[in-house]
Amino acid sequence: MGQAVVTLKKGEGRTLKAGGMWVFDNEIDSIMGSFDNGDVVEVHDFDGYFCGYGYINTKSKITVRILARKRDTVIDAAFMEQRVRDAWVYRKETIDTSSCRLIFGEADFLPGIVVDKFSDVLVVESLALGIDRWKITIVDALKKVLKEDGITIRGVYERSDAKVRLQEGMERYKGFIGEPFDTKVEIEENGVKYIVDVEDGQKTGFFLDQKNNRAAIHRICKGKKVLDCFTHTGSFALNAGIAGAKSVLGVDASQLAVDQASENAKLNGLEESVHFQCADVFELLPELEAKGEQYDVVILDPPAFTKSRSSVKNAVKGYREINLRGLKLVKNGGYLVTCSCSHFMEPELFAKTIREAANGAHKRLRQVEFSTQGCDHPILWAADRSYYLKFYIFQVCEDR
Repeated sequence: MGQAVVTLKKGEGRTLKAGGMWVFDNEIDSIMGSFDNGDVVEVHDFDGYFCGYGYINTKSKITVRILARKRDTVIDAAFMEQRVRDAWVYRKETIDTSSCRLIFGEADFLPGIVVDKFSDVLVVESLALGIDRWKITIVDALKKVLKEDGITIRGVYERSDAKVRLQEGMERYKGFIGEPFDTKVEIEENGVKYIVDVEDGQKTGFFLDQKNNRAAIHRICKGKKVLDCFTHTGSFALNAGIAGAKSVLGVDASQLAVDQASENAKLNGLEESVHFQCADVFELLPELEAKGEQYDVVILDPPAFTKSRSSVKNAVKGYREINLRGLKLVKNGGYLVTCSCSHFMEPELFAKTIREAANGAHKRLRQVEFSTQGCDHPILWAADRSYYLKFYIFQVCEDR
């Protein structure tokens, strides 16, 4: 291990030295020794100071992803199992583990891999060449560690079909790890039941990061008329329904998502009060405004409008537009629930955009709540990309 040595340029590696996990191609002065992409290498500062071990991939702009910083560390199966144990202990101490994210890449010091647990099924997303070599070892360690707590995993599915794999020189892939099983999995969260499609659902099948935020809307939805935009498979809409909302309309551009959301409504006995519509939210909101529709609660949980710094400007326009339109549909004294799941939409910029939308709609906002992603998606302060979700609840007041 560590036969090849990556040496940083003088003055580079500031993020790495501050606790970051990545070494970019433009920070590297030289690579000495033999290696294959995916191998573990040593990283040295320009003066020879040891910075850590990480796996290398010269096809990626993120050339090295750091695994360990202590010189005497051995990167082997026992190392991976300990990382897995640490991640599981943390989740047991901080969140309901019936369904949760077990491994969150860099934030769990296992860069490039995500593992979600849906009841007794694991879904794996491998995003980097180096960790792909350890994928089965990590899965086996998870099964072993969970078994010690009486949890038997009946199946594992891989959803390594993200485009980012192409940047690593890897093919996109999805399929079973081990024996096939029924990929429609029933879970329960906040008292709401869902059928999660781990094979064909978005990402790993279900967005676990909003668990606590979905619970937070319960107290403002009882007896209310609710509009849930970008509903996906109905998670916020169903939480509003379980909380006792009088009526809920969930909207999504995907007919598949709407069909799944409708199934979930039936599963919870909510088909009379919670309904879903396939429509483009940007087109529907002005139509609802023109009809004079008003809601007690409007929920905006859009997909990431930007996945790079270069497109932030256009993303701001999108967030401003939907928040302005959403605010116009909220009754005086009602509530706006609004989110951004883009890392590049930084908290200050998101807040500024909401403020501009409120001014444009001639509304005044009183902040009820602000939070981020669930603690099973921990935010590692030295790895700022692990912080991505911003969630607000506001009371909406007319100008006075």
